[in-house]
Amino acid sequence: MTDTHTGSDTGTAPDGPPAAGSVPTDDIGHPGVRARSPVRVTIAALAGIGAFALVWLALVTPDSLTELTPLALLRIPVEGLAVVLVAVLLPRRAGRVVVPVAGVVLGLLTVLRVLDIGFRAALDRPFDAVSDWGYLGPATGVLRDSVGAGAGTVIAVAAVVVGIALLVLVPLSLLRLTGLAARHRTGAVRVVSGLAAVWILCLLWGTQLVPGVPVASGAAATLAYDHARATVDRIHDGQSFRTTASDDPANDIPAGRLLSALRGKDVLIAFVESYGRVALEGPVASPPVLAALDAGAAELTSAGFAARSAFLTSPTFGGISWLAHSTLQSGLWVDNQQRYDHLLTTDRFTLSKAFARAGWRTVGVVPSNEQNWSSGESFYGYQKLYDARNVGYQGPEFGYATMPDQYTLSALQRRELAARDRGPVMAEIDLASSHSPWAPLPSILDWDAVGDGSVFDPMPARGRSAADVWKDSEQVRTEYGRSVAYSVSSLLSFVRTYGDDDLVLVMLGDHQPATIVSGEGASHDVPITVIARDPAVLSRIAGWNWQDGVRPGPAAPVWPMDSFRDRFLAAFSP
Repeated sequence: MTDTHTGSDTGTAPDGPPAAGSVPTDDIGHPGVRARSPVRVTIAALAGIGAFALVWLALVTPDSLTELTPLALLRIPVEGLAVVLVAVLLPRRAGRVVVPVAGVVLGLLTVLRVLDIGFRAALDRPFDAVSDWGYLGPATGVLRDSVGAGAGTVIAVAAVVVGIALLVLVPLSLLRLTGLAARHRTGAVRVVSGLAAVWILCLLWGTQLVPGVPVASGAAATLAYDHARATVDRIHDGQSFRTTASDDPANDIPAGRLLSALRGKDVLIAFVESYGRVALEGPVASPPVLAALDAGAAELTSAGFAARSAFLTSPTFGGISWLAHSTLQSGLWVDNQQRYDHLLTTDRFTLSKAFARAGWRTVGVVPSNEQNWSSGESFYGYQKLYDARNVGYQGPEFGYATMPDQYTLSALQRRELAARDRGPVMAEIDLASSHSPWAPLPSILDWDAVGDGSVFDPMPARGRSAADVWKDSEQVRTEYGRSVAYSVSSLLSFVRTYGDDDLVLVMLGDHQPATIVSGEGASHDVPITVIARDPAVLSRIAGWNWQDGVRPGPAAPVWPMDSFRDRFLAAFSP
């Protein structure tokens, strides 16, 4: 019987008869095929080895950096065995369709796996193929802040090139391997049969060379299934979430009762970027953060303030702060961009809308924004928005932060809280000095010296550059702690300097820092503290059983972040 794969495109002999007097031979001296030069033989061998290595890596590479070790690559991919077997047994015409399609699918899965690895390292979750594409642009900006504009651009371009190369080279490599298998059909069947037997034995015995990474691999199939299922779930989730967001009983609280226990108080909700539980406890607890909290607590106590603290579980990790902000404000679990986008199209009763209905002037302070934020007015209901363009800052940037947190707070004080003949103010303040890359850092000044911010001009040059810090993970953790210490010190100093009986501060983190700081398996918990000098304010939340002080301990209560809005409204709307 004729082998239907003999004479495939990669192995067809040249057309026409051999030259007179010559006897064509193959590479090992068999008559019938024209001999190739040693150079071509070597190149072909190297190309085959490279194709095998690339396909193997595409099939068996784990999706976590902690599992990515040489031993983790010693696995048997059942998908590879199946493709080779199909390529050998199928008729040539069918193989020309099946193998290229399998190659394209494997190329796409390889890109998804690379994205999964990156997202797990940064955000402690796999890539969401439905809603995460929009994060790639902001991620490039953070990268540029971390390693410098030039190096960041080079890395971003290189990542795009690698992605395109994978989409091209993985299918071509699979085509080459299946072509080789088809030309050596008997040997290929024997090898595949032997590896399949070993795969079955390893599956039955649960063999693992690396914990959690089985030798009998089905990683590519699992990856495809997981992403397909997640895509379907995300589509259904979007439909149900929109319905849930529109049904809001809090919207029915009478205006006369709404937040009546806070009448006359200025209420500030301050998000401290990347202020996570890891800063307070565990192996990476930051001495500067603990010292800043302890020093601030002592000064607040001497000024007559008291505080209660606990933890909230954030819907995000390592970044994408707006998911946390919207979760706290809306009372809904907003853990992906699709939910966030849906939420902004509803009239959900946010905390800021509640304060506005109850008579407060509502203000959003977003110093990192450098363009219009329409949702601040249309969804959150802020009557005034401050950003990098309209607070009068004349100083330098500090990494990601367009201005130091102390200037942000000083501008709020001058433009809103110090105004005469005003009503109570509710403000959400998004502090950014503790945003990655956590370098360079400003120093805290006397509040009277802040001025227009030009006093900060010499500080970036005196501090450590992000490019230098990010050469070593231990230095990254150190600078992270120093940046959070600066942010909380600025906030607590602000309260001590400008606070009175009518100031209430809610200070909380938005999410834990990235895995490079938090480590693998860290929780999503962030500290939250309510500070006030009027004892009647803290008495309203006595039933929460939060701990005294600004530093919650390991036994402090842990709430999901989406529960805060309703509990806050219930406590202060008797």
